[in-house]
Amino acid sequence: MGITIFSGLKLMEIAKVDEKGRVVIPKSLRDKAEVKEGSYVKVKANGKNIIIEPLEPIANKYFGAFKIVKWPEDLDEFVVKVMKKWWTQKAT
Repeated sequence: MGITIFSGLKLMEIAKVDEKGRVVIPKSLRDKAEVKEGSYVKVKANGKNIIIEPLEPIANKYFGAFKIVKWPEDLDEFVVKVMKKWWTQKAT
């Protein structure tokens, strides 16, 4: 539950920080930014501003880069493992 404020063409919501420092991103903003349950976001500070940006899944970034006979259940996890293996081989 938040307060919706329209500032020009931008949508802004007001949310409360709980005792553990958590903030619920209002649904209207999650929908607009296409942030879904289980998604990762980047959180950074810029002075006194806190910026939350959605991260694109690795699978989307490298789609079509690998020829795979059977797709793994968790494509992001698979790509991370492949990249770690490739990086380890390049380092030696």
